[in-house]
Amino acid sequence: MSAKESKQYGLSELLEKDVDPNPFTQFGKWYEEANNAGFVHPDAFSLATSTGDGVPSVRMLLLKGFDEAGFVFYTNSESKKGAELDENPQAAMCFWWDKLERQVRIEGDIESVPDDEAEAYFHSRPQGSQIGAWASRQSTVIESREYLDNRYREFEERFGSEEIPKPPYWNGYLLVPSAIEFWQGRPNRLHDRLRYRRGENGAWITERLSP
Repeated sequence: MSAKESKQYGLSELLEKDVDPNPFTQFGKWYEEANNAGFVHPDAFSLATSTGDGVPSVRMLLLKGFDEAGFVFYTNSESKKGAELDENPQAAMCFWWDKLERQVRIEGDIESVPDDEAEAYFHSRPQGSQIGAWASRQSTVIESREYLDNRYREFEERFGSEEIPKPPYWNGYLLVPSAIEFWQGRPNRLHDRLRYRRGENGAWITERLSP
């Protein structure tokens, strides 16, 4: 079965003279434009991880912050991705903003977010999400939806009106990039691809990749 040929790209272009020399600043510009473009989740990205012997897996997450240190997300460290990040602390992200015909690919090492920052973010979440973090044994096999709903009610009753503590297994991760690629769709599949990568002195090098 062949996939239907998609429409030609051509909304914009990505030229060296137009990008910021700092990839975090450039990401911020594109992220703001995605925020203003009406996406339900402009912060959605795919996260690729792998086991120590190289078996990959990928899933969608939401970005929770970024600065010149890297890109932050939170998850259950006992989940499949948490176990893989512990075993092989390297990962890749990919943002896809179809209305803008853009994607951003980020690769690098994984570090833990300080516990006080994870604690602060956990308590900024809706109460239901905080209870859900306790109720879900993420990535484990469960017997039924009813089992999950019952666990939620149990923790809801347990905590009542008290402040809900952060589960010890719910943590933050920082992807420290070694490479960030900006992709802009162009006609005839001759897309613009500009990659920033760390040089030996730590400075960012910008280079164009063939599509």
